[in-house]
Amino acid sequence: MIEKEGILFFEINRPNIHNAINFEVIEGFRQLVNNVRTNKTSKLVVITGVGEKSFCSGGDLSVFHKLKTAEESYSMLSTVAEVLYDVATLEVPTVALINGTAVGGGCEIATLCDYRLVKKEAKCGFIQGKLAITTGWGGGTYLFEKGMRYDKALKMLTEATPYDSNELLSIGWATDLFEGDKLDALNEFIAKMIVPHSTVLKAYKKQLIRKWEQSQLFERIMEEVKECSILWEADVHHAAVNSFLTKKK
Repeated sequence: MIEKEGILFFEINRPNIHNAINFEVIEGFRQLVNNVRTNKTSKLVVITGVGEKSFCSGGDLSVFHKLKTAEESYSMLSTVAEVLYDVATLEVPTVALINGTAVGGGCEIATLCDYRLVKKEAKCGFIQGKLAITTGWGGGTYLFEKGMRYDKALKMLTEATPYDSNELLSIGWATDLFEGDKLDALNEFIAKMIVPHSTVLKAYKKQLIRKWEQSQLFERIMEEVKECSILWEADVHHAAVNSFLTKKK
């Protein structure tokens, strides 16, 4: 994590495996939350991936595929979902600076952010369906909260394929697209939206959080986790993951 002028940067730094998520990265998100809660000078959180190709490819299958039962998967899914809910409900706005591919759980992380700045060459999508499971970290629930037409959101989930950046913008998932250096794009974006007083940003974010609390967002996410864990246990899921891992070799 790096903080500069009230902007806290969190980079997923596993470029050799497409910035896939493991428990160490989740612990990093937990530290991010603690940092924002204790540092009252923060105005904005930016989440991005290291490198030029991947924002985040989702969960590290070499780690999480060892989980076989509904109970084992629920333990992992609920732990991650709780940490990511804390990220989503930070008292300051969050930006997903999508420097490359964001699929599976990576697309879930991008979706929970308040803004999504997407590199023109990037593709993003919820590919979990191809592995015979649903989103399991809250991504589906967050997606339906983003003000998109519900049929566009449902289509994005059920097609289980990455969308190109133009389509992501047209359906309302991407906030804006960028070319060139991601930090230049970020600076151009935040120059338009950050006011001098972090108290104003926090007050507006609090309005959104109140809406989520009243609509029981956390409880709905936990139901999503439960549904995913049931599907996780099925033989068809494990067969799909084995096939995927075999193709990668």
